[in-house]
Amino acid sequence: MNHFRFPTFTVALMALIVFSAPASAGEIQQKLAGESAVEGVLQRGVLRVGMSTFVPWAMKDKTGQLIGYEIDVAKRLAEDMGVKVEFVPTKWAGIVPALLTGKFDVIIGGMSVTPSRNLKVNFSIPYYYTGQSMVAHKEKAKGFDSLEDFNKPGVVIAARLGSTAVPAVRKYIPKAELRLFDDEAQAYQEVINGNAHAVVGSAPTPAYQAIKYPDRLFLPLDDAFTKEPIAFALRKGDPDSLNYFNNWIRVTEAKGWFKERKDYWFGSRDWADRIQ
Repeated sequence: MNHFRFPTFTVALMALIVFSAPASAGEIQQKLAGESAVEGVLQRGVLRVGMSTFVPWAMKDKTGQLIGYEIDVAKRLAEDMGVKVEFVPTKWAGIVPALLTGKFDVIIGGMSVTPSRNLKVNFSIPYYYTGQSMVAHKEKAKGFDSLEDFNKPGVVIAARLGSTAVPAVRKYIPKAELRLFDDEAQAYQEVINGNAHAVVGSAPTPAYQAIKYPDRLFLPLDDAFTKEPIAFALRKGDPDSLNYFNNWIRVTEAKGWFKERKDYWFGSRDWADRIQ
């Protein structure tokens, strides 16, 4: 009887593949873990956070120190990691490119999850939900009480460049003129000065502006007209950091800490006397 025999070389090659595959997988896992953002933070002893200022998420107090909901979140995250925190203020329109080039480890800045952003970065699970709202100039928008009232030629809407307010305006108020600004404070100032009919921004900031300038501004809508999940943004190809951030959010949420901070920053104005 004839027996088929593998050539010695073939048998040796198959053995090499079988026994080397697990080692290669292990090496890849170790390499990914060693290059993760979280590992870099632990080795450096500093968590670098990309953010942009807008009330009440992140703003400067009377002494020039950063305060706000996102500032509290980043500080708590760094504390739980046993590291210091370094804030890297960045213009919103360029914050994603800055993350991708390594200027900071993570974006914690009230960033809404969108499909277009998700093509460039990975998002954690949401730790807050917001929506786009509107505050309007009392004289220029007198009698306006619906989105359709603003959806007319000649109506000027201000918004921050690169924010989710931009697609919201283009979707719900397409006939109005959209005027964009690098800084959100500039967009609100445009309306306060009477140069625009309204500004669209993440709730609850428009409501705070109406309270701050009751003689000039008012809320034409009762509620936000969109709903958006807010999450951490980090570079792609980093499963370890994504896993850590997701579980940190779950644990911190379970402790009730997020609710406590939300109630303070979004449910009250107790912090108002801390800013200029």
